[in-house]
Amino acid sequence: MRRSVIRVLIVVAFLALAGWALYARFAPRPVAVVVMAVERGWVEATVANTRAGTVMACRRAKLSPQLSGKVAKLPVRKGDRVAKGSLLLELWNDDLHSRLTLARSEARAATATAAERCLAAELAGREADRAARLFRDHVVDAQALDRATAERDTTHAGCDAARAMAEESASRVEVARSEMERSILLAPFDGIVAELNAEMGEMVTPSPPGIPTPPAVDFIEEGCMYVTAPIDEIDGRSVRTGQPARITLDAYPGERFEGTVRRVAPYVLDREKQARTLEVEVAIDDPASIPGLVPGFSADVEILLERREGVLRVPAEALSGTDRVMLLEGDHLGERKIATGIANWQYVEVTSGLGEGDLIVLSLDRAGVQAGARAVAGQPPSP
Repeated sequence: MRRSVIRVLIVVAFLALAGWALYARFAPRPVAVVVMAVERGWVEATVANTRAGTVMACRRAKLSPQLSGKVAKLPVRKGDRVAKGSLLLELWNDDLHSRLTLARSEARAATATAAERCLAAELAGREADRAARLFRDHVVDAQALDRATAERDTTHAGCDAARAMAEESASRVEVARSEMERSILLAPFDGIVAELNAEMGEMVTPSPPGIPTPPAVDFIEEGCMYVTAPIDEIDGRSVRTGQPARITLDAYPGERFEGTVRRVAPYVLDREKQARTLEVEVAIDDPASIPGLVPGFSADVEILLERREGVLRVPAEALSGTDRVMLLEGDHLGERKIATGIANWQYVEVTSGLGEGDLIVLSLDRAGVQAGARAVAGQPPSP
């Protein structure tokens, strides 16, 4: 009897061991998932541009002389830094200089003539006053008084005419000066010569109406740059001037630069496939910290709308839907609905549904990741 019981126990143990081996061999293996413990930290609400933006100079002038002519002076070269008012380019203008010199000489002569005639008019006025007194004293007759009065009026008219001629001469000086200035290009502000499309001795011609031609000098302001970028019209409602922003440049991978919103366009900028965008300008806070930065670089902006510190947060990639996350609970996966607050592309604020330390699944795209599946934290096995 005792031997029979022992045999039965041995058979049961063998069957159990065989069953466990078969289960271990053919049962689904646990899914290896990447998990992260829910933690507290900062979360930011941001908006970003819909298409690549462009770095712009705060001021940029594309300059050309207003006259046609041959380049006589070209004291700058591409890349030169020049101060406001410095000479950039001057056409041959000896004839205009001569006209200005002549106009100034004529103006001086006219001014001297006016002074002479006005002195004569002053003297004639005194003579007329003297004749009037003598006439009252019966020393001179009425004919002498009439002659003195007429002389006074004539010389006063001559004085007024000479003054008018002097003013006309001064105006001719201004006209001659303006004509000469049209042959000269001066720096409108402190800046850098970005492009030069002229050489000594070359002929330059202003652009005909409606036919743009390259400027003789492309001049940009140094030390002030901004990014102009389009954002979706819905996001545009939340953007205000003065908000901080982060700028990334394709030419500087992996780096971010600080900026500030300086303008939000009050009108729709673009319409493409029913999309509506607004133009936003973000000033680069410290352009000097970006060596080699030039207008025309492509750029992206991320505008900070709000920042909260010390809140529960999960990575944005952990959300399987708009309000659900997958958790590792023991050795099984579970799904949980959560309530969220502000969010960006990196983190999402959790207002309810999770606790600090809960293990949320980040690798949602792996095969077998679903509620109820057996899982283990870690990387998938090597193939």
